[in-house]
Amino acid sequence: MSKIAAEKVREFRAEAKFQRTSPQKAKLVLDTIKGMRVEQALTTIHFSTKRIAPVIEKVLRSAIQNANYLSQEQGLDVDVDNLYVRTAVANEGPRMKRIRPAPMGRAFRYQRRIAHIIVSVAEKKPLTTTAAATAGAPATKTKGRPAAKKASAKKTAAKKSPAKKAAKKTAAKAK
Repeated sequence: MSKIAAEKVREFRAEAKFQRTSPQKAKLVLDTIKGMRVEQALTTIHFSTKRIAPVIEKVLRSAIQNANYLSQEQGLDVDVDNLYVRTAVANEGPRMKRIRPAPMGRAFRYQRRIAHIIVSVAEKKPLTTTAAATAGAPATKTKGRPAAKKASAKKTAAKKSPAKKAAKKTAAKAK
């Protein structure tokens, strides 16, 4: 266990600051790629119809290139094919205050929002054989549980028989 704790996961990030979109709109695209492998994330963004998608694709490609460059510079062992999107965040930047003309000489104020987009990628480590064996053990224990729940659900679902209902109706009519 100490061996796993000793290994630090390297994270490579890229930022695009002062993008002319609201953080809420950027988060719609970023939430779709969180946790995905890099190739799959690029494909997903490429086919997205959102206006901010090309900017996010550019940031993701930059993060991948940062990982590639730093692995060569620092002599790290980073496999670009094993990278996944670790975090994808859109923070709020400064707002631009604007004025829209209104009827009768009035003016309405509104704000143009700006987003800072941050994407970080990390390398996914393959599971060791002992971790894979322990991960498979709980799955076998849970197989018996749903069957027990189904049996108890059938017992509680019992309803009154139609004969009892008919007897009550005839008794009510007789009175």
